[in-house]
Amino acid sequence: MTVVLIREAEVELEEAFDHYDAILSELGVRLLTQFRRGVDQILRHPRGWQRLDDTYRRYRLRRFPYGIVYRIDSAKQEIVIVCFMHLSRKPGIWRGRE
Repeated sequence: MTVVLIREAEVELEEAFDHYDAILSELGVRLLTQFRRGVDQILRHPRGWQRLDDTYRRYRLRRFPYGIVYRIDSAKQEIVIVCFMHLSRKPGIWRGRE
């Protein structure tokens, strides 16, 4: 399987990185490391994370209050990341994204 980030998720990841990097450059790097670990975990166990509905699942980062919202596209053999969301803000922001 391959991983695809839709543009909105990519922007959200960049904004989160910029926020933590402005606080302390190490924090931005740590966030990206946690994101990559999350993607690796999703690839290993695509159906192993919390279901949000019939299509979408969420992986929660360990050290940051963020979640990776994704769907599995079996036909294309892809994990499609539709949102990188702060867990206390706009909980349904990912709805309606492809």
